[in-house]
Amino acid sequence: MMRVPPRWVRRVVFAPVVVALGLVLLVLIPLGWVAFFALLALIPGHMRIPRVLWLVFVYLVWDAALLLALFGLWIGSGFGWKLRSPAFVRAHYRLGGLALRALFWIFGSVLRLDIVTTGSDDPDRDVAHAAFVELFDQSRPIVVASRHGGPGDSFIVVHTMLNGVGRMPRIVLKDTLQWDPAIDVLLNRIPTRFIVPSGFGTSRAASGRAAEQQIAALAAGLGPEAALVIFPEGGQASPRRRRSRIARLRAAGRRDMARRAEALRHVMPPQPGGVHAALTGAPDADMVLIAHTGLERLATMRDLWRELPMGKRITLRAWLIPRETIPADPEAQAEWLFAWFERIDRWIDEHGDHADRGAPDEHVAG
Repeated sequence: MMRVPPRWVRRVVFAPVVVALGLVLLVLIPLGWVAFFALLALIPGHMRIPRVLWLVFVYLVWDAALLLALFGLWIGSGFGWKLRSPAFVRAHYRLGGLALRALFWIFGSVLRLDIVTTGSDDPDRDVAHAAFVELFDQSRPIVVASRHGGPGDSFIVVHTMLNGVGRMPRIVLKDTLQWDPAIDVLLNRIPTRFIVPSGFGTSRAASGRAAEQQIAALAAGLGPEAALVIFPEGGQASPRRRRSRIARLRAAGRRDMARRAEALRHVMPPQPGGVHAALTGAPDADMVLIAHTGLERLATMRDLWRELPMGKRITLRAWLIPRETIPADPEAQAEWLFAWFERIDRWIDEHGDHADRGAPDEHVAG
């Protein structure tokens, strides 16, 4: 993993290159080809190469357009003078919501994806969707802890917060997302903490302590319109990461928990420090746990290529946990969180095949 370059390199080199590339593509790609690629949403069959080329084109143009819009907000804020004011932070959230809505509309149609939200096990889809929205009513701050598995799932969760339930997310993410110029600029203008993985000159313990301090600071002052979004697994679930996490549990003397972790099929053992820091920083916040299914088989580039077009239903299931039911003691809270991820693992196991079949008539977030 390469370390993220300094901010000045990302702003002075990366961002202008992406804008220039996006503009060049718009000029060089004939409108007839654009129309053909746009019809991919209606054309049957795999047609993998045209779909991939179209999505790359769309993403580069999307990134360039978002950078130009962000540059416009910077000028409108007095060349950065009021960029951190509440009005301009809200403007950035609105821009981010609009950008994600457009991106998911295009990608969803070409890849044939449905994003379904459910807050209960009621078989009536309208009732289950309404229950999901109700969990996020804006009468209290919330910490949202989501599983982390499959390509783009963090985008899906943030898109759902912005466009599905109207929350302004404060986000905890790995710093590698700053390689994308538009995401880099946008997220650095709203409350976000980019966590630097251990190995870049710091031990795992020191890196963990620094991350927890950042998360607690991000959670401080969390209001009823906000939601702190965190991924307790700390990275995309994979066999290699799962084995490493289990080995660390054994090395720490947590043999019983290591045995339970070996039984997990879809998720990794959660790292409780970040969740504890978030709940400590936001002492009045309730918690929402999110599981999702539909992306389990997409762990490698070969998997992605094989599945194109995906034709999947991605189902997000949410549970609300009132603050008074969450243990305050760190050890008890770690056990509580682990038990919840065991429950999430069982839910994924029970609903994965059903989610993969897909259905065009379900609720789509946003």
